[in-house]
Amino acid sequence: MDIKISVLSKPGGRAVNEDAYGCWSNRSACFCVLSDGAGGHKGGAVASRLAVEHALTWFRLRPECSAECVAQAIQAANAAVVDAQREMPEYGDMRATIVVLALDSERGTAVWGHVGDSRLYCFRGQRITFQTRDHSVLQGMVDAGYMQLEDLRHSPQRSVLQAALGDAKAFGPCIGPSSFPLKDGDVFLLCTDGFWEHLDEPGMERSLHEAESPHAWLDRMEVAVRAQESRQQDNYSAVLVACQDFSMAGA
Repeated sequence: MDIKISVLSKPGGRAVNEDAYGCWSNRSACFCVLSDGAGGHKGGAVASRLAVEHALTWFRLRPECSAECVAQAIQAANAAVVDAQREMPEYGDMRATIVVLALDSERGTAVWGHVGDSRLYCFRGQRITFQTRDHSVLQGMVDAGYMQLEDLRHSPQRSVLQAALGDAKAFGPCIGPSSFPLKDGDVFLLCTDGFWEHLDEPGMERSLHEAESPHAWLDRMEVAVRAQESRQQDNYSAVLVACQDFSMAGA
């Protein structure tokens, strides 16, 4: 299975980009990590960088596409942020989200996990087949029926999280299916809240249908995000992973 990756990460209207991302692969597997930092005074940038570095280091040491390995990589990222809080008191309040995707290109399977409100979307046949659930107060209100999902994007309380890296008491990663079978044409989108808040899900599907390629689709979505640009606009980042199985193409 051939895997193509496209990325973008921009500061938006902020002076500092506190998002971070990274990818690592070998002959049989590919691992992608995206993180959105919070904490101010550059602490968010430190937290997100540590999260990505330590998660990818874990995968390099144990390049296994399993639910256990994804959970342990996220735990390693959390431990790194917590340790840095102790070593650097000025960053004691820093937090970060994380979303991880592990692909086994030989077996044609995927596993993912996340903490916070950075999201993973899985598109199949140009439709969303899976979307991670935010670890946020407002997501809980949506789940309980007190708020519509489309209203979540515009609430000033949208970024109040119930779980994040750097908070040992409220740390609780959510791990996806242990072995998700991939199909030719599957596309994964990992993105921070500064990206998805400007793009509703039906719009994502329409633009994917209209785009000539996954990379062109990412360009289309960035145009939509930039159309909302303001001095207060959050950092926005996305990692797009497109899967093509040449043995299945045309079947």
